[in-house]
Amino acid sequence: MMTFFKTPNINFVGFRRKMLISSAIIILAGAVSILVQRGLILSIDFAGGALVEVRSETPVPINDVREMVTQAGYQGAEIKSFGADNEYLIKVKSVADAESTARTIVAALQKGISGQNMELRRWETVSPSIGSELRRNALWAILYSFIGILIYVGWRFDFRFAVASIVATAHDVLLTIAFFSFVRMELSLGVLAALLTIVGYSLNDTVVVFDRIRENLGLRGKREDFEKLVNTSINETLSRTVVTGATTLLVLLSLLFLGGEVIKDFALTLFVGIIIGTYSSVFIAAPVVVEWNNRRPMKRK
Repeated sequence: MMTFFKTPNINFVGFRRKMLISSAIIILAGAVSILVQRGLILSIDFAGGALVEVRSETPVPINDVREMVTQAGYQGAEIKSFGADNEYLIKVKSVADAESTARTIVAALQKGISGQNMELRRWETVSPSIGSELRRNALWAILYSFIGILIYVGWRFDFRFAVASIVATAHDVLLTIAFFSFVRMELSLGVLAALLTIVGYSLNDTVVVFDRIRENLGLRGKREDFEKLVNTSINETLSRTVVTGATTLLVLLSLLFLGGEVIKDFALTLFVGIIIGTYSSVFIAAPVVVEWNNRRPMKRK
């Protein structure tokens, strides 16, 4: 494996309390932001509404399409290029009749864009009850993943490592949700898929650090201070953490700038989540184990 840091000796564990407090402050600020804004912005996948796909003869600027849809009476519609440059996916929240909405939008576009015909390709309805069920299933999916992490890490390492993994993973999810609130980003199915991906990525990064801690405990656990041993383990896996994170972020940057509007939210969520997940494996997961051990030292074999 490529090594960027030959002999790093950074005192990561020494910063643990400052980092834990900083993360707690950001999560609290995100919670306050959500309360002030009366919840996250939900896409029609969760809030219900209508999805309309239209195609023009030649490409039309997205901002022009958005202005026409707004003038037709649909404020806050989500509009993206879909497929070709002259195909548009329009999402409108909380409508009673999707077909009527679709025809009204096409009529408004036809009126606003002179000289070419607008083709209504399809329309779909997402009821609020389906959106409620999706929200519930999303929460259960994250809960089940936490239970699976607790069982797996507890079996492979130690119960306190399992709890630290849950804390770090929950930290990643909550910090990413706080980011949604700060930038007023919609919560959609694509974003949910990114959140679940972040859970898996963060756990993988954390397990690598924990595996090195366990290995060092077996080699020199009895003769070395636990805090120093954990710090050494983090430094020994630092190159791997940086290389893995950097290569993943490069791919996500490509998706973010070249993948188009349809995948933009997914790529942005994953980009932010990977940064947070890499941070948490170093400054949250391992330090939680250190704090626990300082209060109740584990038995060393």
